[in-house]
Amino acid sequence: MKIAVIGGTGLIGSRVVEYLNSAGHQAVPHSLSTGVDLLSGKGVEEAVADADVVVNLTNSPTFDDASPAFFQTSMDNLIGASEKAGVGHMVILSIVGVDEVPELDYYRAKVLQEDILKAGPIPYSIVRATQFMEFMEATMSWTTEGETVRLPSTPLQPIAAADVSRAVAEVAAGAPLNGVRNIAGPDVYPLDEIGRITIAAKGDGRSVVVDDTAGMFAVVRGDVLTGGGDARIAPTHYRDWLS
Repeated sequence: MKIAVIGGTGLIGSRVVEYLNSAGHQAVPHSLSTGVDLLSGKGVEEAVADADVVVNLTNSPTFDDASPAFFQTSMDNLIGASEKAGVGHMVILSIVGVDEVPELDYYRAKVLQEDILKAGPIPYSIVRATQFMEFMEATMSWTTEGETVRLPSTPLQPIAAADVSRAVAEVAAGAPLNGVRNIAGPDVYPLDEIGRITIAAKGDGRSVVVDDTAGMFAVVRGDVLTGGGDARIAPTHYRDWLS
């Protein structure tokens, strides 16, 4: 099966390509660096030509109120080219609980991306993942002041990028879900506890203070960003990943 992976040179995409090719498929990575630009449309028709499946792992360059325009234009261009090419399945990666946090511009933009795909003419699958383990350190840096890290107690269920990539590859190689698959890491922690675990593992001298007004996750209500009962649980534990 020929699979075009748009955004196929990034953190998730490069692994998706690797997993698909090792399973015997013909997965081809496409990105700005290979001459494919979803915003201008340059190279998009060529990228999806003869593809059975298109996996879209591109991301908005900003996380502010400009992000909806990115997803609107990029999805319109990709769906148009894919329909013309006769693509039979389109896959995107989204976020668990994305529709439960309308206060965040980027989350609203990802909901828009999902809605465009659902309303389009191509059979589809949406893989929603919990927060990546790889982004926990960056999340802490947003609210670090000197030697103090201020974090809300928002429950998260971090997942390793490698596990996300395997899940996306599995969905891409299967029949369209015409729905959503949730995937999550095996452990739920309050974000402040994730901070303490990270600091301890790295021998970091910072300390964590609970501040339920700090950072983007402060607006999250309850446990909406955790996997829930229908999530497929990935094998990698955060403490093991850190070590």
